[in-house]
Amino acid sequence: MHRLWLFLGALVGLAAVALSAWAAHGAPAGFATTPRRAVDNALMIQGWHAFALLAAGLMAERGSRLAHLAGAAFAIGTALFCGAVWWGVLGHPSLGPVAPTGGMTLMAGWALLAVAALKR
Repeated sequence: MHRLWLFLGALVGLAAVALSAWAAHGAPAGFATTPRRAVDNALMIQGWHAFALLAAGLMAERGSRLAHLAGAAFAIGTALFCGAVWWGVLGHPSLGPVAPTGGMTLMAGWALLAVAALKR
């Protein structure tokens, strides 16, 4: 199962780089300031959590149940937060509390990873 977090970490990192390149070079000329800031924020969160997934995978390899839970929280939280931001940037209606729920899930993942680091 730890390989799933390693795989997702690599995939999320790949997507962050590809989407960053699109935002910098392929976005429409009229890409407004507000959506651009939202995109930059989503890409930053996505990039950081690619590394978080890799860390969870490495810790889960040692058999840490909490690291597996952290990996799940990072994967779900990243999908919810970044997905909701991209959804809005692409012109769709707001998904309401989806982005904040994703953010809270990411925070829970960090707390789980911290506790997992202290356990033997």
